[in-house]
Amino acid sequence: MADEPVSPAAQQVEVAGRPVRCLIAGAGPPVLLLHGNGTSADDWAWALPRLATRFRVHAPDLQHVPPRGAPIGTPAPVFEPAFVLGLLDALGLPAAALVGSSLGGLLALETALAAPERVPALVLADSAGLGPAIHPALQALTTPRYGDAAIAWARTPLGSLQRAWARAGLLFALPTRVPPAWVASQARLAQQPGFLAATLASLRQQVGLGGQRTIVLPQLPQLVMPVLVLWGEHDRVVPARQGREACAQLARGQLALLPGCGHLPHVERPAVFAETVGRFLAA
Repeated sequence: MADEPVSPAAQQVEVAGRPVRCLIAGAGPPVLLLHGNGTSADDWAWALPRLATRFRVHAPDLQHVPPRGAPIGTPAPVFEPAFVLGLLDALGLPAAALVGSSLGGLLALETALAAPERVPALVLADSAGLGPAIHPALQALTTPRYGDAAIAWARTPLGSLQRAWARAGLLFALPTRVPPAWVASQARLAQQPGFLAATLASLRQQVGLGGQRTIVLPQLPQLVMPVLVLWGEHDRVVPARQGREACAQLARGQLALLPGCGHLPHVERPAVFAETVGRFLAA
């Protein structure tokens, strides 16, 4: 994109009694960015300013937003379509293009299936929900003893850094492309009260020892809006073949495979990601 990136501003909205932090920037057709599990809206920091040169972009925090007044550590069921539709209402958006990463991709998919009139376009970036296969490390975290012990350690200062670098090794194709600010953000999140408990609860809801639980591949032919399936070719979390298989089921699907890229193309290759998504949405 030729224009200068646009820095976002943070705004708080309330959805079903939950305060939700949202990064907002730009002007133009509305776009809603939905991040994956175990992270925050800050994961979009590298791509959002580029997208905001063409669109009005909104990036909410989905991970740990308990009801107002609830005890710290209360997980919130935000990875569901009703929450996204409530968020659109709170933002005053009758409709918006949805861009979902990982578990946020499954959330975007389920929202588009539930309310297609509110989703004029859809982008699935290394999305969950398109096949059972998933990296064994995530399956192992769903087991009671190992998962609970792992998050107990990850809450400590040293454990939070170890978790951040372990995630980097899994989520990025090349370690040289891991932004130091991303590692620092992951370490901070891990030490927030209740964050890892909510992360583990969401993971266990979606993943078991048999792989991903929720598979929406058979429902993809129902989607009437244009859909971009964007995937890092070296994704270790969910294999790129799931993206190919999904695109084959779509009436108006496009496939974009990013070489030398892992599970987080919007962080690892933000300029290419923003250009590819921007070109699709502008069309």
